[in-house]
Amino acid sequence: MRFYFSLFLTLISLSVFAQASNNKKAQNFFEHAGSLVAKLDYPAAEPLLKSAVEADPLFQRAYILLADVQKLQKKYTEAKASYQKSILINANISPAVIYSLAETEFATQEFEKAKKHFTDFLMQDDSSARAQRAKKYLVDCNFAFAAINKPVKYTPTNLGKGVNTADAEYFPALTADGETLIFTRQIGGNEDFWTSQYKNEVWAEATPLSSKINTLKYNEGAQTISPDGKYLFFTGCNRPDGLGRCDIYVSHREGKDWGEPYNVGKPVNSEYWESQPAISPDGRTLYFISNRPGGSGGYDIWKSTITDDAKWGPAINLGIEINTPFDENTPFLHADGRTLYFSSDGWPGFGHKDIFYSRLDENGKFSKPTNMGYPINSYEDENGLIVSADGNFGMFSSNLKNGFGVQDIYRFGIPEIAKPLKINYVKGIVKDKDTKKTIESNVQVIDLKTNKPVFDDYTDPETGQFLAVMPVGSNYLFNVNADGYMFYSENFELKQGDINKPYQVEVFIEKIKPGGNVTLRNIFFDTNKFNLLPASVRELDLLIDFLQQNPSVHIEIQGHTDNVGDDKLNEKLSLNRANAVYSYLIKNEIDQKRLSFKGFGATKPVADNSTETGRKNNRRTAFVITKV
Repeated sequence: MRFYFSLFLTLISLSVFAQASNNKKAQNFFEHAGSLVAKLDYPAAEPLLKSAVEADPLFQRAYILLADVQKLQKKYTEAKASYQKSILINANISPAVIYSLAETEFATQEFEKAKKHFTDFLMQDDSSARAQRAKKYLVDCNFAFAAINKPVKYTPTNLGKGVNTADAEYFPALTADGETLIFTRQIGGNEDFWTSQYKNEVWAEATPLSSKINTLKYNEGAQTISPDGKYLFFTGCNRPDGLGRCDIYVSHREGKDWGEPYNVGKPVNSEYWESQPAISPDGRTLYFISNRPGGSGGYDIWKSTITDDAKWGPAINLGIEINTPFDENTPFLHADGRTLYFSSDGWPGFGHKDIFYSRLDENGKFSKPTNMGYPINSYEDENGLIVSADGNFGMFSSNLKNGFGVQDIYRFGIPEIAKPLKINYVKGIVKDKDTKKTIESNVQVIDLKTNKPVFDDYTDPETGQFLAVMPVGSNYLFNVNADGYMFYSENFELKQGDINKPYQVEVFIEKIKPGGNVTLRNIFFDTNKFNLLPASVRELDLLIDFLQQNPSVHIEIQGHTDNVGDDKLNEKLSLNRANAVYSYLIKNEIDQKRLSFKGFGATKPVADNSTETGRKNNRRTAFVITKV
């Protein structure tokens, strides 16, 4: 579309500067070619234009149209030569031709020549939209010259015949465990979602995602999937329930199928154009593209965050830290919750849309975007990048040589400097302790450094499965709860060495009954002390919630130590620690008649005290239900 628009402007200007040929044969070739250009049949028009200039070597107008047609086919070297020949015929030529020549020089990496001709163009036109683009090209010339001399490693690999076909495949989306791929496939002009599973180190043959989402009447595309694979946000256009031309929709996975999608509604969607959603790993912030008023350019990246009343908050433009007077698109927020990848033709790059990355700092501000480098980025448009949870590889779509069809999905290694922050994930299943049947339950993962949830959702109602991502370098509370059941507590302290060791857990929770026991893994004390540390508060609050939701339950709080040190001192320490929890509950309006506490010292170990791991497990705070 960009080149066609450029061609249109070029031809308008030619009516002033270029004349028809006196050679009837050449003129006939030219007019025939013009009718084909109007139908966008550039390959058929090109030989006719070559015949026109062969019949009349001074036919400037034919040379210009030939160059335009060659440029539209990305034959930049040939187009450059045709523009140059047109200028040799008569230097008094449209500024649009000078601009187009400079573009082909940029595309063929003749940056100094491109700079000269963009400058020449600006001497004749300094205020049009094309002039603004020419000024941007001058910046790009300097950037590209330096970047091309420092290439990054780039070896794209086709995902194979399980995913790619003779049709066009694009917009990949990947779950955090790397096992499920959802992508858009266009067949006969209709866009639908397809999915493939990674098995035995290959992608299995893709199948349509769901008849509840795919339609024959409308196009579905530009999607993102939550890291756990349970929520699919996508773009739907021209639908009856749409607020604008294109809106964002969401569907929730229900067992083996997907639920009916619904329009996200205002304030995310508007009477303008919303598309290309990207969901944060905690599911609370949605990034998307919109051309609504209030932005920095044509298409900007916006965001909306879920409020305390579970509704999407106001749409907020990411501002000049990310958006430019030009266009941004295809945002992708990595599972680390901090690294944003997106495409832009406004930041310094290689001429058109390049892929950039930016990181949120501790204050919620994005860093200045960084170009992914050459040859990942090129003179053509690059967009639609996603990055695997481990940060090692990216996926994108392209029409590279030796592919299966019009457009295929590829993967490539992410340069070290552009990799996201390290993450890990916990993946598991929740079952009833007695029946061993899977149950639907709430899973929470809370960063104890920030006291903010990184995951808060329900397990799959049919399979009991869940998947939650956790950025490396923090300490996490892991809680599972369900109505009528005791809750489950665990703690994950993620260090750099844990990045390749995902947690696979099978959680058994038991129904509330006398004798039921829960170890509180997120109650913390300093060594040989009994003052509750601040990180303990979130787990204690969950215990308070449990007691408030089950007002008939009475509990005994129990303190335990390892066998290091004096037995009597250990017993006293454990008693004081249990008392600290008891006191906290009473201060938070839990009836003391429902509570008791006891210290057991080292008398009830649950692990071998001869190892540090065993001793750590024995140092614990727990509670036992005494009455229901």
